[in-house]
Amino acid sequence: MSETKYTKDHEEIKIDGDIVWIGITKHAGEALGDLVFVELPDVGATFDKGADFAVIESVKAAAEVYTPVGGEIVEVNDALPDNPEQVKEDMDSGWIVKIRMNGADDLSDLMDEAAYQAFCAENA
Repeated sequence: MSETKYTKDHEEIKIDGDIVWIGITKHAGEALGDLVFVELPDVGATFDKGADFAVIESVKAAAEVYTPVGGEIVEVNDALPDNPEQVKEDMDSGWIVKIRMNGADDLSDLMDEAAYQAFCAENA
């Protein structure tokens, strides 16, 4: 059974055992506007929690995407370089990477959907 969590940097995380799917939230996608490029990391690369691992470029700006968990990239969404707008879709098709997390302790500071919605409302 998977669980969805959110970060204050507007990443959306789908937790499936020790594999974490990382994407961006609808809020982040709307803020970025029209997307032109997604830079992906290499499969096998390792990142510490909080490190930037991808870049999403729009006609407005470039934004780093940060990993909410430490671990190793086990898969990247190869469709994104040719179709960057796909990153705005739901996590089934808009995920950026899948990472095997080092430990579940990294999940302790993530928000559920209600907390994330409240965070967005407070910071609008």
